[in-house]
This record gives sequence, structure tokens and C-alpha cells, in this order.
Amino acid sequence: MEFIPLIMFLVVCGVLMLGYPVAFTLSGVALMFALIGTFTGQFDGAFLEALPNRLNGILGNQILIAVPLFVFMGVMLEKSKIAENLLNSMAGLFGSLRGGLALSVIIVGMLLAASTGIIGATVVTMGLISLPTMLKNGYSPALATGTICATGTLGQIIPPSMALILLADVLSSSYQQAQLKMGIFSPESISVADLFMGALIPGLLLVLAYALYVAVTAYLKPELAPAVDKENNTTLKDAMQHMVPPLLLIVAVLGSILGGIATPTEAAGIGALGATLLSWLNKTLNMKQLKETLDSTLNVTSMVFLIFFGAAIFSLVFRGYGGDELVEGIFQDMPGGVVGATLVVMLVIFLLGFILDFIEITFVVVPIIAPVLLAMGLDPIWLGIMIAINLQTSFLTPPFGFALFYLRGVAPKSITTMQIYKGVMPFIVIQLLMLALLAFFPGLATWLPHFIYG
Repeated sequence: MEFIPLIMFLVVCGVLMLGYPVAFTLSGVALMFALIGTFTGQFDGAFLEALPNRLNGILGNQILIAVPLFVFMGVMLEKSKIAENLLNSMAGLFGSLRGGLALSVIIVGMLLAASTGIIGATVVTMGLISLPTMLKNGYSPALATGTICATGTLGQIIPPSMALILLADVLSSSYQQAQLKMGIFSPESISVADLFMGALIPGLLLVLAYALYVAVTAYLKPELAPAVDKENNTTLKDAMQHMVPPLLLIVAVLGSILGGIATPTEAAGIGALGATLLSWLNKTLNMKQLKETLDSTLNVTSMVFLIFFGAAIFSLVFRGYGGDELVEGIFQDMPGGVVGATLVVMLVIFLLGFILDFIEITFVVVPIIAPVLLAMGLDPIWLGIMIAINLQTSFLTPPFGFALFYLRGVAPKSITTMQIYKGVMPFIVIQLLMLALLAFFPGLATWLPHFIYG
């Protein structure tokens, strides 16, 4: 009976693989196990009495209010064609260079990832805008699709990222739990700004590594990434006109959070208003676009909060069956101590990334494993960045990576699935090297936030 929490977790994974919605799967399986446990005397129904307080806490969480605002910001920028104009101008600026189009995709993908933070939106947008242009100009299908998929996943790690906001909220609670278990009754906390600051160096290093790989490939094999005709070139002034406004918006949002001027929620409000103003200045804002943006925001936000509720129910039942003690015992008995436990957790999260989105993993898996690992002495900022990049790698990895499915849905039929798989392989290697660097040099993630905030 002591392994019921693990059985419950495996049942959830099995039901999800059958295609059932995540939120209803989490709550449905948890309530089913709670009902069976109540009749058999294995589960105390008093645990579910805490559910109203849990749900009220989710709805009243100031950080989570930022979610719909950041979603609105990203969708508005996508529908206003700001990303399309930016890509066209960047392509005209760098197009005369070998690999220039791919470099433009990386730069624009980085900015788009910072503004949306949603992998599906970034991959689909870049696939629709840039893939036809790259193929038309003679780019290798593998290199083109690999670059788009890789840059699309940067939303996991490039701040201001919705994934990092949610992860910071969960890790903060887990860190406080870990300190209480260690006998520290005035626990410290981590903020969204801490995780944003910790993600800056690893995120920029990933972008530089992507660009370096593309540049070296184009230099060694110019036929894979040829230069574009000079007739389509644009001037630096034209490129800056399209690049500066969204860049200023991202700097305003991120800078206000990192500088302590605004909370994440307030900064998200700035971003939503700024994206609307940019759309108006771009002369694309109309009632139809506004309605589509609001509909998309409502759909995504509803999905996210339903998952929060399902995860809250699952968490209560999991704890009611003694799941916390079971996980803690497994980790403590694991050979290799904290290193062995961390490796196993990273492997499990990587595999779960094939069937769960970052939201489910953040609110279901992380609250289970993070308190135990943090109590073993891991830095919460380092752990958060490792989880984010690990999931980013998982979303790229064949055959189940989410980014691959998103691009497959919008790519021309002439592009084979194997070409997409082949194209992402070098970027997966880059991701794994970044994880190894972070493992051996944790200061890449922890130095900047400790230096700035102390």
C-alpha cells in the first residue's frame, strides 16, 4: 500500500497517453483514488477539506495574475505582424551573408520567445513566417526546421518567460518547505526576479551557441545555408525601425522586474498595454484583431488555471497517501546521494516532457521532488534553471518533442518528419552541453542573482 502514490502517478501518465485532457485527468484520477482509499480505510478524507483554501490561494496569487497579461502580450504581438515585419527586415539585413536567414530566425525567435514565453506560439509563428522563405532561398530543410524548432523552445529560458514565472512561484514554496524541514523557522524565499536573473547568462549562451553552430555550418557547407540575393537587402535604419519598438517593450518589462520597480504582475500589465500600443502604431489594431486576441488569451488562461486546480487536487491526494515521505525515502536511500538523486530527477523530468507540458510538470512534479532536493542542499535558482533547460531539451527530442509536432503541423508536405528529426539533433547536443556546463559550473546560473540581489 505504501506505493499507492507512485501507482497513482503512473495511472495519470497512462491516461494522458490515451489523449484525455490534462486538468480532468489529474483531478479525476486523484478523486478516484481518494474514493477507493476512503472505502478501504487507506485514505483520510480530511485532506480534501483543504481543497477550498488551496483553490482560493491559486485565484488570489498575485504572481499568477501575470499569466493572462503575458499571454495577451504575446498573442497581440503575434497577430499584429510585428514579428513578421521584424523577421523580414532582419533577413534583409543579414541575408547577403551565408546563413544570414537562419541567424535572423535565431534573433527574432529570441525576441519572440521573450515576449510570448509559449513554445507552441513561437514555433508555429516562426514556421509560418520563416520556413517558406528559407526553403525558397535554397536552405537545407533539416537546417531550416532545426533552427526554427530550437529557437521556438527558447521561451522556456529567455526572460520574461511565463514558464519561469510559474516555476519561481512553485520553487519559492518548495524552498520554504525545505528550510522548515531543516529546522529553519524564518525561511528565505526566491522571487521571479531571482529566476529571471539566473536565466540571463544560460539563455544568452544558448542563443550564441545556436548562432555559432549556424555560422560554422554555413561556412563549411555553404550549399546548406546560401546567401540571399542582394536585391532584397534592407538598410540598418529600416531594420532598426522594426527592431527597436519590440526590443524596448521587452527591456521595459524585464527591466522593471529585475530593477525592482514593478512586480511581475505590474510588468505584465505594462507589456500588455505596450503590445497594444505597438499594434496600434503598426496600424493593424482593429476590433477583429482585439477580439481574436482576447479569445486566445481567455482560452489559454482557462486551460492554465484548470490545470492548476487539477494539480491542487492531485497534490492533496498524493500527500494524503504519504507520497511526500515515500519520495523523500527513495531519494535518501539512492546511491550517489544528492548527485544521484538530481540525475534521476532530471532523467524523469526529461522523459515526462514527452507527455506533459511545462505547466503540468511545474505544478505536479516539481512540488513533489523540489522540497526533498532543496533540503539536500541544492540552490533553488540553479535547480530552476536546470529544470527549465532540461524541459527545453525534452521538447526538442524526437520522437515525442512538442516543438516537433507544432512545426510538423505547419510545415509543407515536402518536408519529411525525418528531416525535422535530423535538423534538431545538433541543437539537442548544444542543449545537453549547456546542462553539463551548468552542472559543473553552477555559478552560470547563481552568480548574477547573488551578485545583484545579495
